[in-house]
This record gives sequence, structure tokens and C-alpha cells, in this order.
Amino acid sequence: MHNSFFLLVCVIVSSVIFDFINGFHDTANAIATSVSTRVLSPKKAVTMAAVLNLVGAVSGTAVARTVGAGLVDAGSVTQLTVLSALLAAIVWDLITWYYGLPTSSSHAILSSLVGAAVATSGTGVVIGAGVLKILIGLVVSPLVGLFLGYFIMEFLSRYFCNHSPSLVNNVFTRFQIVSAAYMAFSHGSNDAQKTMGIITMALVSFYHLPTFNVPLWVIMVCAVSMAMGTASGGWRIIKTLGTKLAQLRPINGFAAETAAATVIEIGSRIGLPLSTTHVITSSVMGVGASKRLSSVRWMTGGNIIAAWIVTIPACTTLAWAICKVLIFVVK
Repeated sequence: MHNSFFLLVCVIVSSVIFDFINGFHDTANAIATSVSTRVLSPKKAVTMAAVLNLVGAVSGTAVARTVGAGLVDAGSVTQLTVLSALLAAIVWDLITWYYGLPTSSSHAILSSLVGAAVATSGTGVVIGAGVLKILIGLVVSPLVGLFLGYFIMEFLSRYFCNHSPSLVNNVFTRFQIVSAAYMAFSHGSNDAQKTMGIITMALVSFYHLPTFNVPLWVIMVCAVSMAMGTASGGWRIIKTLGTKLAQLRPINGFAAETAAATVIEIGSRIGLPLSTTHVITSSVMGVGASKRLSSVRWMTGGNIIAAWIVTIPACTTLAWAICKVLIFVVK
């Protein structure tokens, strides 16, 4: 019991660390476009994102339930399973942050959880329907973000085509502050809940709880740790997403953020864990493509997509290996 409790504490601490890293790794999701268009200074953008990440994180628990109870059989999960998944996701996030790649923390933690669960109890522990639901969300949501960003930008371009560029810039300089706030809120509402689900899964396993309910203290811990991570900033990824993918003006930033935040917020309310990184990146590409295809730096986009694809098998394998090592050490 003592060792199990120690592992539970390790899980909670690792979850807080992961949420913090997730916050600064994914800061770019909320603020890169508003910083690159110079609508907000980096300091103001990060502060706003941190506050609204916190507000978004306490707005619901539907995603937490999907992650904690719909991906793998919670009854077959141990503290080592959860700890291994968190360690693998943390390592991957730090590697991709170092190289400035806006990969998905969602892909990382979810695939790591599957890999660690398989290492613990075999492939039978994986809930096929839950994995399929999550994979569909992770694949479809960037496509929706791409097309929604394209069509919003097309609509705005046609509506404001007869207005002077200075007037359009002045109007959307103000509007983009609102869309950046919307994006930050939606990021908190989806991403922080994933860690809430992980911690609650560990609590259910340790205390043998009959139902999956996210405690208030778990909600607050995850919300605060992600907000603190966001406040620290993630400038390498902000540079990639805000300047290397497409050249943006305030009207473009507004379209991209509005499209992405809408997709993410819908996912949060129906309990679908999405990759906020994928959605905002594809929305930026969709907005850029509405002008002309050549305005998007497709080589950069291709590198990002390659990193997305590699994340799932890499994190699954890494978590499996870490879990096997921990099981051997503990025994």
C-alpha cells in the first residue's frame, strides 16, 4: 500500500509537470497568430492566454471522462501504467519543443497511455471503440479546421474587398484580440481535461472507485499548472507557427483563430479530445490557401505533418518500453 501510494503521488506530480509542459509547448496554439500580426505584444498575449487557459480548463470535464474511461480498461490500469504514459509524453514534448515542432501533446499522451496499458495487461485492455472515436477526431478535426479557415477567409475577403486595407487592418486588429481570447479559452477547455482524466484514472485504480468522477481539486490543479506553463511561453514553436507557415495579417489571424477555436470548442463539449496544435495549424494553412496555394509554405507544413505521424508510434513504443522497465525495477 505504501509503495502504491508513493506511485500515486508520482503520477500526480508527473501529471502536473506534463500539464505545465503542455502549457508552454502549446502556447503557440493560442497566441502565435496574434503575435505574428503584431496585434498583441508577446507579453500581453502570453498573459491573456494564461488567464483564459485557466478559465477554459475549469469549464467542463467531458473530455476527461473520454480519456480516463473510454480509451483503456481502467480496471486493468496500474499506477505504473499511468506513470509510464506521462513520462513518455513529457519526454516527447520536450524533444519536439527543443526542435520547434508544433506536435500534438494530445497525440503524445493518448498514444502513450495505449502503449503503457498494452505493456501492463496486453492488447485486450484497449477499448477499440474509444480508440477509433479518438482517432477519428484527431484525423477529421484538422481537415475541418483547414476548410473552415479557408471559407471564413473567403467570406471575409469578399465582404471587405471594397474597403481600404488600413480600415480592414484597424477593424481586425481589435477583432483578433477577441479571437485570440476565444482560442486560448478553447485550448484550456480541451487540453487540460486530458490530464484531469489521467489523474482521475490513477485515483480510480488506487482507491478502487466504482464510478469515474473528476474531483474539484484535480480540475483546479490541472487548470493552474497549464496556465503557469502557458505563462512561461513557448517561443520556438510560436516562431514556427506564427511566421514560418504563412504570412498573416490581422484579418487572416482572426479567421484562423475563429475557425480553430470553434472546432476545438465543439469537441470539448461533446467529449472529444482533439489536438489543438493540429487544428490551429491546419486553420492557418486553410487561411493562407484562400489567397493562393503558393502563399502557404507547404514544405514547413509537410515537416509538421510528418512529426504528427511519427508521434503516435514513437510515443506508443516509448511508453511501452518505459512501462516494461518500471515493472522490472519495481518487481
